Amino acid sequence: MANRVRGIFLVVCGLALAAGVGYAELKKGYYSPAELGSLRQAAPIELVPDANYQVSAYPVPAVDLVPGDGLQNVQIYCNTCHSPRYITMQPPLPAATWEAEVDKMNKAFGAAIPQENAQKIILYLRAHYTAENRQQ
Repeated sequence: MANRVRGIFLVVCGLALAAGVGYAELKKGYYSPAELGSLRQAAPIELVPDANYQVSAYPVPAVDLVPGDGLQNVQIYCNTCHSPRYITMQPPLPAATWEAEVDKMNKAFGAAIPQENAQKIILYLRAHYTAENRQQ
């Protein structure tokens, strides 16, 4: 009986060893000398024109800008390129600096804010985010 158990044990161990070696050979891969040191990437997913794809909403932390005239313009035009958090992250800036910043966004960065809307944004920033009237 003991010899039979030992025999079965040896057969099972041999099969497990053979399976492990076979698996290792499979995972080792076969590369030509030209491919050594390179990684293969998976093929890109083929998109189907009539398929439905869904992406969840990107979480955006809410920024509490001070309510007032021009807030809607700030939300429309400033959100195009950056978060309104940039406004609240700035130290209290002088009124002339806010005007220069809006002009820079328009001229240097190509924000394409219409002049009347740019003036509303400047007035809003001057009214709420200068050293004299900053509430935060």
